[in-house]
Amino acid sequence: MQDRDRCLALDADDPLRDFRDEFALPEGVIYLVGNSLGALPRRTPERVNQAVTDEWGVQLVGGWNSAGWYDQPLRVGDRIAPLIGAGPGQVVAGNTTSIAVHQAVSAALRLRPDRRVIVSDVNNFPTDHYMIEGLAAGYEIRDFAEGRFDDAAVVLLSEVDYRTAERHDVAEVTARVQAAGALMVWDVCHSVGALRVDVSAADFAVGCTYKYLNGGPGAPAFLYVNPRHHATAVNTLSGWHGHADPFAFESGYRPAEGIRRFAISTPHVLSFAALEAALDIWDRVPLDRLRAKSVALGELFVELVGDALELASPADPERRGSHVSFRHPDGYPVMRALIDRGVQGDFRAPDILRFGLAPLYTRYTDVYDAATTLLEVLEKELWRDDRYARRLAVT
Repeated sequence: MQDRDRCLALDADDPLRDFRDEFALPEGVIYLVGNSLGALPRRTPERVNQAVTDEWGVQLVGGWNSAGWYDQPLRVGDRIAPLIGAGPGQVVAGNTTSIAVHQAVSAALRLRPDRRVIVSDVNNFPTDHYMIEGLAAGYEIRDFAEGRFDDAAVVLLSEVDYRTAERHDVAEVTARVQAAGALMVWDVCHSVGALRVDVSAADFAVGCTYKYLNGGPGAPAFLYVNPRHHATAVNTLSGWHGHADPFAFESGYRPAEGIRRFAISTPHVLSFAALEAALDIWDRVPLDRLRAKSVALGELFVELVGDALELASPADPERRGSHVSFRHPDGYPVMRALIDRGVQGDFRAPDILRFGLAPLYTRYTDVYDAATTLLEVLEKELWRDDRYARRLAVT
C-alpha cells in the first residue's frame, strides 16, 4: 500500500493531470495501449457529428470550400509540424503511413540515382520493410547495424523501436548518414506525441496520428519534406491533389510548388475532423513535461515489475520511448489473462509484452495497479487457462 500511496501523491502533483479529463476512458479499464491506438478525446464525437450533419448534411459539396475540406492536408500538416520540429509549409497530412513511406523512399531514390543501396533496420516495423522490398528492384537492401552508408541512396529508420522502445539519437544518426551522402528518412510513429521530436535536419519523415496523438482508428498519416527538396523531389504517387492546378483538369501531370506536390488525392474528411479535435488538445501540451512524465511512468513500471520478467526495453530511460516491454516465452496468453482482468496492453511476436504509457491520461496509480495485476497473473499462473492460448486476429 505504501507504493500505491506514493503513486496517489504523484498523481495529485502531476502538472498534466487535468488533461486526463479530456479523454473518454471506460470504467474498470487500465488502458496501456496508447502506443497502438490512442484513447478517444471527449470532443471528438461532437466534432465528427458537426462534420457529418452540418458540413456534409447541410453544405453538401459546398463543404469543399465553405468548410475548408480541400485545405485539410496542409492546414492539419501545419498543426502537426511543431510536434516534430518542423515549420509551416513542411508537412502534409493524409493517406496512411505505408503510403507516406513509399512517397519518401521513392523520392529519395530519385534524388540519388547513382546509388543502388537502401539501408534499414531488419527489425523495423514490417510495413516499412515491406514497402522497401516493393521499391527495391535493382537495389541492395542493407541492415542498418552494418553501419555502412557510403554507397547508400537512402536510410529509413524508426526513431523508437515498435517492439522494445529502444530509441535512436535522431541528430547523431542523421548527421552520420548525410555526411556519407545518403538521404535520411525517419519514421516517428512511436515517438510523436510521446516525446519532443525534431526531424528538421532530416530529408524526410513520416508518422501516424492514431497512436499518441489520439486521432482515432484510421486517422491520417503525415509526411515531412525538408524545404531543400521541395523544388526537386518527385512524388511518384502523382495524384490530382498534388497537381499545380487540380481543377484545370489538365491531361498531363504538373506538380504543385512546395509541400502540396506531396498531396495525392481526396482527403478523408471525417477522419480529418476527428484528428483536428485531438489536435485542439495537442496545441496546449507542454512537450518537456510530457517527456518527463513518460520517463517517470516507465521507471515506475520497471521498478514495480522488478525481476519477475526480463526487461526487453533499454534500462536507461533516455534510450527508451514511451512504452515498456518485457519478455515471456508464453507472452500471448499472459497478455490475454491480463486483459481479462482489466489491464489492456498488447503482445508482439515472438515473446513481447508491451505497455504503452500515454502521459496525457496514464496515471501513476494506473501503472501501480497494472504491475500488481501482472505480478498476480504470473505468480498464480492464471495465464495457463486454455482459453487464453487461442489467438485472436489482432494481437
